[in-house]
Parts: sequence; C-alpha cells; structure tokens
Amino acid sequence: MAQIGSFALLLALALSVYSFGVGLLALIFKDDPDWNRLGETARRAGVVVFPAVLLAALVLVVSAFRNDFSIAYIYHHSNRDLDAKYKFATLWSGQEGSLVFWSLLLSGYAFVLRLRYKTDPRLFAYASVILAGVQVFFFALVNIAANPFGLLEGPLRADGTGLNPLLQYPEMVIHPPMLYLGYVGTTIPFAFALGALIMKYPGDKWIHITRRWTMVTWGFLTIGIFLGAHWAYAVLGWGGYWGWDPVENASLMPWLVGTAFLHSVMMQEKRGMLKVWNMWLVFASFWLAILGTFLTRSGIISSVHAFAQSSIGPWFGWFLALTFAVFVFFFVQNHKHLRSEHKLEAVVSRESSFMFNNLLFCALCFTVLWGTWFPKISEWVQGNKVTVSAPFYNRVAIPVALLLVVLTALGPLLAWGKTSFESLKRNFMWPSVGAVITAIFLMATPPSWGGAFGLRPWQDVSYFYSLMAISLAVMCTLTIASEFYRGGRVISEKTGQGMFASMVQLTHRNTRRYGGYIVHFGVVVVIIGVAGGAFNIDKEQEMAYGDKMSLGPYTLLCRSYTDEEFPNYDAQWAVLDVFKDGRQIDTLTPERRFYKASQQTSTMPFIRSSLKEDLYVVYEGLNQDNGHPILKAHLNPLVMWIWLGVWIIIGGTVLALVPNAPAPVRVAVPRTLEHAAPVPAGD
Repeated sequence: MAQIGSFALLLALALSVYSFGVGLLALIFKDDPDWNRLGETARRAGVVVFPAVLLAALVLVVSAFRNDFSIAYIYHHSNRDLDAKYKFATLWSGQEGSLVFWSLLLSGYAFVLRLRYKTDPRLFAYASVILAGVQVFFFALVNIAANPFGLLEGPLRADGTGLNPLLQYPEMVIHPPMLYLGYVGTTIPFAFALGALIMKYPGDKWIHITRRWTMVTWGFLTIGIFLGAHWAYAVLGWGGYWGWDPVENASLMPWLVGTAFLHSVMMQEKRGMLKVWNMWLVFASFWLAILGTFLTRSGIISSVHAFAQSSIGPWFGWFLALTFAVFVFFFVQNHKHLRSEHKLEAVVSRESSFMFNNLLFCALCFTVLWGTWFPKISEWVQGNKVTVSAPFYNRVAIPVALLLVVLTALGPLLAWGKTSFESLKRNFMWPSVGAVITAIFLMATPPSWGGAFGLRPWQDVSYFYSLMAISLAVMCTLTIASEFYRGGRVISEKTGQGMFASMVQLTHRNTRRYGGYIVHFGVVVVIIGVAGGAFNIDKEQEMAYGDKMSLGPYTLLCRSYTDEEFPNYDAQWAVLDVFKDGRQIDTLTPERRFYKASQQTSTMPFIRSSLKEDLYVVYEGLNQDNGHPILKAHLNPLVMWIWLGVWIIIGGTVLALVPNAPAPVRVAVPRTLEHAAPVPAGD
C-alpha cells in the first residue's frame, strides 16, 4: 500500500511539473500553433493531477482502517480501538497527512478551474499555470520533506500510539476540512489576480470571477474558524471559545483581508476604483494563508493547535519569499494598467464607507499579525521572548469591531457619489432611536445573571463595551430591516402582493446585495453573543457526595462520581443535579478521559445551553488525598447567539452566491379595434 501511495504522489509531482513548464512555454510562445496544442496537453496533465493525489489520500485512509502500522504516519496517528470516524480523520491529523490533504484540496480546486477553461481560455490558461506552480511546491514537499508513506524500521508494531485525544471529538472530523478549504481556496483568486496582472487583462471580468471564488473561500474559512472556536469551547475545558492563540490568529488574518476585499471589490465593479488596492488584498489573503500554514508547521511558535517542531519551516519560508518577489515584480512592471477610473467625490458616500471599512479591517489584521509575531521578534532582538496576551488584542479589536458595526449600519444608507445630510438624517433617525432606547433599557433594568442587565458602564470598561455592542447591534439590525422593508414596499405597491412575498421577491432579484445584508445580520448576532462574555462567572470547588455549589441562580448537587473502562480510554465522571429556584431542572455528567494508546488525558465538559446562558461544568480531576472530584463551573451568558449567528452568516453567503432571478417581463396586451386610436386620413 505504501508503494502505491508513494507512486501516486510522485506521479502528481511529475504531472504538475509538466503542467507548469509546458503551460508556461505555451504562454510565452502564444502565437505558435504548435505550442498552443502543447498548452492543451499541459491543461489536461493538470486535470489528471487530482485523481493521482486522490489515490494517495485513499491509500492513507485505507491504511488507517487496515491498521497498517508498518507506515510510520499510521503508527503515530492511529490505533486499533480508534473510532472509525477518527480513523478517517487520520488523513489530516498529522503533519504529513495534512499536507497530502492540502494538496488534494488544491488539486480539486484546480480540477474545477481547468474544466471551466472555456469561460475565458486565455485568463484561465494563466491561472492554470500559476496553480501548477503552487502544486509543484506542495508535491515536492510531500515527496521529499514530509512523505506520509515512510516505513518504520524494526519489527512490526502490534498497535499504534493513537490519535491526539484533543482531536477525538466529532467536530474535528469537519473543522479541518472546512478550514483547509478556506486556506487552500485563497490560491484560486490569487491565480486569477496574478494572471490578470501579468497579461494586463482588459476589462473587469477577472474581478467578477475572483469575487465569486473569494466568496466561496471566505464562506469555508468562516465555517472553519467558528467550528474551531466551538471545538475549543467544548473540548479544551477552559470555558472560552477564543483566546487569541497564534494558530487562531493565523486563520483570522486571511479572513480579515478577504472580508475587506469582498467590500472593496464593489467599488471596482461600480466605480472602477481601488484596482491596485484590490490586487494587493487578493495577494495578501493568499500570502497570509501560507504564512498561517508556516506558523502551524514550522515549530516557530508554541500553541495547543500547532504541529510539532519540523524541518519543513524553511520550505515555507522560501516559498513565501518567492511568491512575494514574483508578485512585486509583475506589479511594478504592470501597475499602470490598474489606474482608477473615478476619484472619491465626497466624504459622506458609500465609497468612503467602504474605504474606512477596509482601513479598519487591515488595521485589525496588522494588529493580529504584530501581536502574533512579537514574541519571536522580541526574542531575535532582545534575546528574551515577550509574550503578548489577550488584553493586548482586546484593546484594539473591540473598539475596531464597534466602529465596523457603525459602518455596517451606515453603509446601506449612503448613496454612491454623494449623500445629502437630509437623506442620511431621515433614514438613520429610527435606527439611532432604537439604539438609544436599547441602551437606556439595559442600564435601567434590574440586575440579572449577576450583572448582565442593569448595566453600569462606568463601573467597568467591559460593561461599557457590552452596552455599546448590544446597542449598536440593534441599530444595525434596524437599518437592515429598513432596507428590506423599503424595497419590499415598492414591490408591494406595484404588484399588490403581501409584504413578506414582496421582500422574498426583492431578495431573489438581488441575491448578492440582500444576501450580504443577511450576512451582516449574522455578524450582529455573533457580536451580541460575544458581548455576553463581560458577565461570565466561574467557581471551582471540591465536591464529595451531597456537596453543593452555588453559581448565579443555579445550585449544583453532587449525587455521585464514578469511573468506567472502555476499549479506547478509561473515563471518570461526576453526576450533578442542577437546581434553580428550589426545583431540579437537569442532571449533568462532566467527564475526564485517559486514553490508553497515547497515555494522555482529556476533559469532556458538560454544557447546558440556552439562548440566555450556558452552564458549563468541567471535571478537573481527583484530589489525591481524599479521592474527591474537583469541579469547575462557568456561567456564560449569550454564547448560544454566537453559534446561531454563524448559521445566519452561512445562509447569507449561500444566498449571495445564487444567481439573481430575472425581473418579470410585462407583456403588452393588444388593444381591440373599438379601443384603437383613429387612423388619420391620408393626403
């Protein structure tokens, strides 16, 4: 099996080299018919790369299911008693396998692109060659520096060391593929952008193609990021979902730049502006995705998410330098082709809102980049590593996020070119009133959740930020609702149909615009969920039989604690009855596992979720002196809103990718003879 997998990877490398080399020569000698025919063979060779690497991936998965521990990768990342779904996840659970998976997804994207080459043969030819160049790098990596089919020396092992316990959670079967689809997908817009730059592509067709690919990539990256956040919340046992870990930051940076591009691209499509800026945003999104891969695989940073120290860091370092040099070379050579067709006419306009939006996203991205690299930079400069913690990021991220919510509310109310003050005041009045009423309500309502209502923003800056976040979220929601209402009312008056049906028709006519509004609403819901974090409370306590713990309105009673042996792990858990207002409402069973193959422990928190709050309980271990369990409980308000908001974002993204429905065509009714106009007499 190992020989088949190794051959498949070697074949994929050879095909990629041919696709790149011959395809490049065909572009250079584009006027020669013979080279044009050879260029077609290069495209077809690129198409065959996908089945070749798919074969290698299947061999790796089959080897995991067959418990082939002669392959070093399978020995280190699987074991006989591992659940079937996690054996499938073995493909991306380690360094070498995840690079094969990356190569598989890249080849899948390239496969689709090369089959759709008739859309614009010249542009797609350039994009295909650029993709082949990227494929050559990754296939060289998995053939030379990180081959997953290396064999173990010595006698055959009876069992493997097992999958990392932190990865033995259902979401980890979904989270890495989604994140990788986002990471790898940034290569496609980059290939189109660089191809358009090299060939001085006339018109803006390339930007329309790039935008749609970026939306798909952005959607996958969004799903991957939030699945990772939920995994951290449900598995790591610290009661939170985002800790500004370097690997979390690595996925956030290309997402921020991609979000900026999806906003600024509208200025290029509508007004012919920001062409240079958009070109750099597309490149930066790709480059930051590769940089994130470098961070997680080079061992240059420490993280619970990162792979171990390895020798492939320099490979990614040189690849980053090479891609940067190539892009800068062609940009300097052809940047005059990207001159803007219009200039900013007024500060109060939709163009200016997009520009401020982009500046804020890029400022936040730079802050995350600087904070992520600062420990390493300080070590290089001063000789000692200075760690950057969550408060550093929060000081910048929270105010920037609030400003972005304000722009999200203002943007739909601004016109292209110039917006009159009277128009802005008329449209923005009711959303502003709604925000003020919300703030007053939050401050005036009697305290609950130990302080989540009855907000006193002067007591704590986190209370102030939460008050602003919820109030601005309401303002943004009202703005979005008013956009749907105004458009629906126009259709309703013309057609006589109901308001809801009119708004549905409105959305179908402009799916990109109104899908974008739904995405914005999803982001607003997420922000409300994040705002609840200012009121988290927690308590740690040793609990014997019959002991009680009070947390907010809840009382936890320890009914029992026990342990049990399973084939893959040993488990300990506590059984806790939950009371509220003197009445039992639930029973919780937080768990702690010891995995036999890897000799590692992992917690399985029990989370009781509702729209209002999460009751989150962790079994931290036993007191070795008396054998009593130590439990930590968290009360986290509004966390459910984060996950609901993500579903709304996904729905809006899918809607924005759906083609617009055609506008209804009015057919003129022929007039009868008696209603016809009189025919004038001839001369």
